[in-house]
Amino acid sequence: MGDLNLIEEFRLMLNFTFMQRALIVGLMVALCSSLLGVSLVLKRYAMIGTSLSHVGFATMAAATALTLPALGVSLPVVIIVAFFILRVNESGKIKGDSAVALVSAASFAIGVLIVSQTTGLGGIHICNAMFGSILVMTRADVYISVGLSIAVLLLFVFFYKQIFAVTYDEVFARATGTKVEVFKSMLAILTAVTVVLGMRMMGALLISSLIILPPLTAMRTCRSFLSVVIVSSAVGVVSFFIGMFIAFSMDLPPGASVVAVNLVIFIVFCVVGFILNGGIRRIIRFFSKK
Repeated sequence: MGDLNLIEEFRLMLNFTFMQRALIVGLMVALCSSLLGVSLVLKRYAMIGTSLSHVGFATMAAATALTLPALGVSLPVVIIVAFFILRVNESGKIKGDSAVALVSAASFAIGVLIVSQTTGLGGIHICNAMFGSILVMTRADVYISVGLSIAVLLLFVFFYKQIFAVTYDEVFARATGTKVEVFKSMLAILTAVTVVLGMRMMGALLISSLIILPPLTAMRTCRSFLSVVIVSSAVGVVSFFIGMFIAFSMDLPPGASVVAVNLVIFIVFCVVGFILNGGIRRIIRFFSKK
């Protein structure tokens, strides 16, 4: 009976147009985030997602106040800020984490000020912007999001070898003729696009989890770059789907549900990785010496 109820619940979920749109866009964004997150985590740029999401929050607030298309305003601005963070980090005048914190705090403060003067801090709009809402997805948003997500995936696959080289050793990549700055810029652009697309459902406060958690989960058990990319992608997609199903079934916030599922899977992988790496034997050896 339990299995039948789950199947019926799944069918019911797919009957709603807003859920169909959310699943299509969300799965594509989750896949892109998981792929890009591997390079960002390995290069210690993981928090750039949080910074860019706060910029997206400020630009969406400004676009709403000016009655302009949110996606059209946010996308170019977030891309420009991604370049800015990258350049500041390379210049060495401000350390990478400091630059990210500076942009993040300033953007979020600006966004809150704009919202407070338009919709009010207690309004539903601030909740949608900060925590996401599957009800804001229109048909046009789906077309644009799917098109941009496919472009992100194709660029990642086509330039996989160059991204791998830049991620692991920039000096070696330059020695082999790889245009490191070009591919670092491309990585920044792809991340900016993915963050803007994912903010609609996950919100400014939670979108970075799609970038950080799946790669960290995969790294608990995988050792090669390719295996981490594959497992990270699988974890991102599966956790998003399960999270959305739980959110629909139990009437919970979708973004928070997805993050919670990601955390559970991360804990499971930590336990499995601990066992595979001989953790139990080390514990037994430790207590046997007592």
